[in-house]
Amino acid sequence: MKRIVLLAFCVLSFGAFSQAQNVKFGHINTSELISLMSERDSALVKLMAYENDLQETLEGMGTEYNNKVNEYQRKQNEWAPVVLETKQRELQELGQRIQQFQQNAQQELAQMQQTLMTPVIDKAQAAVTKVAKAQGLTYVFDLSAGALIYYDEAVSVNLLPLVKKELGIPANKVAPTQLQNTNPSAQ
Repeated sequence: MKRIVLLAFCVLSFGAFSQAQNVKFGHINTSELISLMSERDSALVKLMAYENDLQETLEGMGTEYNNKVNEYQRKQNEWAPVVLETKQRELQELGQRIQQFQQNAQQELAQMQQTLMTPVIDKAQAAVTKVAKAQGLTYVFDLSAGALIYYDEAVSVNLLPLVKKELGIPANKVAPTQLQNTNPSAQ
């Protein structure tokens, strides 16, 4: 009876070990991949235009505030107390509106960035998933996440060239950070 249990255990262990041998690993730097995508460039252009609009509005509010402060400083000795008090309240309210606008603008800019980048990230993820399945990979590690300490390139498949091909990104296109690193005079 003990021999049968031991034999069954050995057979099951061998089966599990042989399945573990079929595990294939891959790796990719998704930050680099996304930086190569034309959709990201389009999203950044839209985001920058939106940010410029917000900045122009803020600058206009700042100019209005500065003009009112200058007028207040020039005429404060001429104004009646009731006018002086009204002008002080105006400045205080305008300062509060500017602060509120800055806070809202930061939130809206972050929300706009998320709205514009989500489809880009989703497209990259879908391409990685498609290529990983086609390669028969069990696990794919994201090198940009920074949690992977070591990987053996002989055992792990680098998906970046394959995903670039899947997304129609030219094989010779490199991320802007790679261009800076290849310039020896910049170091």
